[in-house]
Amino acid sequence: MGVESRRRRSDPVAAARQSGRGRRRGDRHMAAAAAAPSRRRRGAAPGSGERRVRGGAGPGRAGGAATETPATCSAAARPWCAPCALHRGDAPTRVYKTLKDNKERFISRVSTVTTRSQDDESSPSAPGSHPKVPSHVPFLLIGGGTAAFAAARSIRARDPGARVLIVSEDPALPYMRPPLSKELWFSDDPNVTQTLRFKQWNGKERSIYFQPPSFYVPVQDLPFVENGGVAVLPGKKVVHMDVRGNTVKLSDGTQISYDKCLIATGGSPRNLPAIERAGKDVQKRLTLFRKIEDFQRLEKISREVKSITIIGGGFLGSELACALGRRARTRGLEVIQLFPENGNMGRVLPEYLSNWTTEKVRREGVKVLPNAVVKSVSVSGNRLVIKLKDGRKVETDHIVAAVGLEPNVELAKSAGLEVDSDFGGFRVNAELQARSNIWVAGDAACFYDIKLGRRRVEHHDHAVVSGRLAGENMTGAAKPYWHQSMFWSDLGPNVGYEAIGLVDSSLPTVGVFAKATPKDTPKSATEQSGTGIRSESETEAEASEVQISQSSSPTPQVPKQGEDYGKGVIFYLRDKVVVGIVLWNIFNRMPIARKIIKDGEEHEDLNEVAKLFNIHED
Repeated sequence: MGVESRRRRSDPVAAARQSGRGRRRGDRHMAAAAAAPSRRRRGAAPGSGERRVRGGAGPGRAGGAATETPATCSAAARPWCAPCALHRGDAPTRVYKTLKDNKERFISRVSTVTTRSQDDESSPSAPGSHPKVPSHVPFLLIGGGTAAFAAARSIRARDPGARVLIVSEDPALPYMRPPLSKELWFSDDPNVTQTLRFKQWNGKERSIYFQPPSFYVPVQDLPFVENGGVAVLPGKKVVHMDVRGNTVKLSDGTQISYDKCLIATGGSPRNLPAIERAGKDVQKRLTLFRKIEDFQRLEKISREVKSITIIGGGFLGSELACALGRRARTRGLEVIQLFPENGNMGRVLPEYLSNWTTEKVRREGVKVLPNAVVKSVSVSGNRLVIKLKDGRKVETDHIVAAVGLEPNVELAKSAGLEVDSDFGGFRVNAELQARSNIWVAGDAACFYDIKLGRRRVEHHDHAVVSGRLAGENMTGAAKPYWHQSMFWSDLGPNVGYEAIGLVDSSLPTVGVFAKATPKDTPKSATEQSGTGIRSESETEAEASEVQISQSSSPTPQVPKQGEDYGKGVIFYLRDKVVVGIVLWNIFNRMPIARKIIKDGEEHEDLNEVAKLFNIHED
């Protein structure tokens, strides 16, 4: 793109004076940008020779005059100006409410503008004549994961004619990550690594992809399709961001300008320093589990080697240990799991429940080594040798490191965006904004929780909800992020838990348990909800009212050490207030837990609170 053309676009008034430039992109935001408002008569209907200026009154505007952009604004040719202090208020909200109330008029209008812009083009519009990558897009989403897809869907829901471009470093279309460490490993399909389809615990089959390829618009056609759409540019990385010029630069040198941008770059799996120092021979036998290709590679390796060692006792490490442990029984595969904590999920679950979980993983066929800190890794003969700090040695054929996630914040330097020094990630406000026209969602967002303080969350449900909210705010909603996201983990089809809030084993906890029934399993839960991705059925639901009173029902009792923890509720306390809840083999009760945390009240008897989750029912 030439310097002169960039200058012209940076000046919206000059851009509006060009007959083709202002309309070429064909997106809904440029429908009123073909000329300055001072040359337009207020209230003129589309197709009457004069265009209506957007930003008028709300849904009740019938017959009312539209609000023109003042001549003193440098963005006078735009329907509204996101970064301009004169128009940062409610103009976008009014526009989108109006369009939403009259989608038929809006779609007709977009079609008219698109047709005109294509007729004005001097170059032919035959297939293949468009540039491979648009030079400008109204909505640019950096990252191709769950948060980006949720934002794209949200933008299109509020603005049916929106043109959204997702730039993804991943070569695949947007997909959900949880099944990579859960259901896909339990599939009976020998071609599961290619089909990437799986049976949920409820027996229904689905793909890990959010939508098929036909859902997306070809990238080169995005500026020209009649009613907009979502396009994905895969295998490309944004390496530089100019927030003043509203442009980004890709790894291949391509430049794209935008009106509004979402950063949803997610994170990259961490490695251990001892492994990083070990050299290339060790690196060749290492999997940092995160993407589709990691699942495909590890599945293939599990069929070829005799021993796999998983380093890490958190969510991902424990899930993969259980998944591979089942294969150990039928294929003679040795599965070893080691971690520095005293037990599985030791940083999340109270000690007694962590110890029970460790025994559960061992029953799945896994050799569990707690209190294990890696000192060095080397190659001896044809095997890897892991030396622990206490002198123990572990020999294995392949290593899976599941030791956490590092948020991808490389763009912060070129963009001048703030990175949180405590939690990592881009620091954003309550509306997930880093700048007036830049939002951040998903793993890379460090946001302020009005109940629990500043946080950064790395779970599927948070990616869905924060991405959806960012998309709404990119179309003028101006809504704060109040949602308490949940997360879940399954140790196979029979044991699972859901959690919300601050679940940290260093906090005081109170656990209330009861005897489980056959319906208290992840498998039964998905049969009732109809989905294997449980947060999809949760959305932002919250119980409208929580009544805690004396009940004639028997009070659930905490089981003694050694007893089976069938089902129960674990409350995490800070200053005697519940700040986190784990539902152990209790499902579809998250709205109640969300309400308890939101209320932020002290409770004299948590046994009574536990009854709200019906854990005493048979």
